[in-house]
Order: sequence, then structure tokens, then C-alpha cells
Amino acid sequence: MRQMRIDKRFPKHLSKQSERNKMPDRKEILEELKTSIETWDVQKAVDATNMALEAGIEPKDIVNDGLGQGMADIGRRFDAAEIFLPQVVAASKTMEAALKILGPVMSAGDSAMKGTVVMGTVEGDIHEIGKNVCCAMLRGAGYNVIDLGCDVTSQDFVDAADENEAFVIGGSALMTTTLEAQREVVEYVKETESPYKTVFGGAPCSRAWCEEIGADGYSETAADLVTLVDSLRGA
Repeated sequence: MRQMRIDKRFPKHLSKQSERNKMPDRKEILEELKTSIETWDVQKAVDATNMALEAGIEPKDIVNDGLGQGMADIGRRFDAAEIFLPQVVAASKTMEAALKILGPVMSAGDSAMKGTVVMGTVEGDIHEIGKNVCCAMLRGAGYNVIDLGCDVTSQDFVDAADENEAFVIGGSALMTTTLEAQREVVEYVKETESPYKTVFGGAPCSRAWCEEIGADGYSETAADLVTLVDSLRGA
């Protein structure tokens, strides 16, 4: 009787299943994180974040090399008018969903939130769209943002910074008549000897103006603001 030949190799169907269940590598996971933000896909962000933790990727790398890269792309696309405020907000909320997962596993030195920023449109000005985009971008970049809305007084800015242990105050002005309110914020911070950095932006605002009034920085776009605030951490 002819003996049956036994194939000791791994069964094909199990091999395929193994391939399907194989954990993606680090590069693939980080790309998935980035894509989840770019497509404002909350479920994908949650799944990719959990997968990244399971794969042993450090939380700070998940934020900086994955989620943060996606948010940076959102900023570039917004500046190029390829997407608009609703998409920026959706991407920011997607980022926040991922950060909620990372919060409990972050070490004290790697807090999911980089710090607190107080934002608002300065006194006398009621325009909020640009400020809202900046708030969304900062949240997406990992900052805790206290949005005071519009027509915010210098005292309100400082009081909110005191109450929330912020390190930066950001004020937007969309009218030339309200630029002076930015100067007033800087002067009030100095008069009260408050430790906060002041940054400003808005259509009539400029780098030269911010230097003239003694602000700590000027931002032309929301993406620039994230870079600026990053540079002021620990400064």
C-alpha cells in the first residue's frame, strides 16, 4: 500500500490567517494614525492608537510621529484652502479621541497635553473664525485650550490664565481699530507681573506690530501658531 505523504508545512489556510492577524509594523501603524487624522476618522484613530500601544510604541511617538503629522497636514491643507473650518474641527476632535486613550498611559513627563493656552478675540472685536481654527489646531497638536470667545478684556485673559495654569495667552484681532487691544494685553501682563507669553495674529496684525508692542510672538496662520507655541514651551 502506498503511504500518504504528510505535508509538515504550515497549512495554507492557517498561514493566510496568520498573515491577516499579523501586527502591522511601526511604520504602518504610524501611517495609519496619520491617515486617521487626515480623514477625520475617529474609529480609525481609536483602533490605530490601541494597536500602537499594543505594539509597544511610546505614547509620545504616537502623538509626534503619527497623530501630530496628520494634524500638520490638516494645517497645510487649510492654509491652501483645500479644506475649511468644519474639517479642521473634525480632525481636532479625532485627535482628542486618540489623546483620551493615551492620557491614562502617559507618564508624568509625557503628559498627553503639552500645556494650557488661553485663546480669545481681543476686546472690541467679535470675529471668531480665525481664532476658532487656531484653537482647533492647538487642540489637535496636544494642547489644552481655554477658548474665551470674542470681545475679551485684558483682565479676562490673565484671570483665565491664572485659573487654568496656562503658559501662553493668544489674542486675535480682525480689525485695525482693535489692534490697540493687543497692546493692552501685553501691558496688562507686564503690569500684573504675570509669567505668561503673549502671541497674536489676525488680518491687520504683523510681525513688526508684535515686536513694537513687546509680544512674544506673531502667527500668520494656525499651523504657524502651533510651531510658535511649541517653541515657547519651557522658554
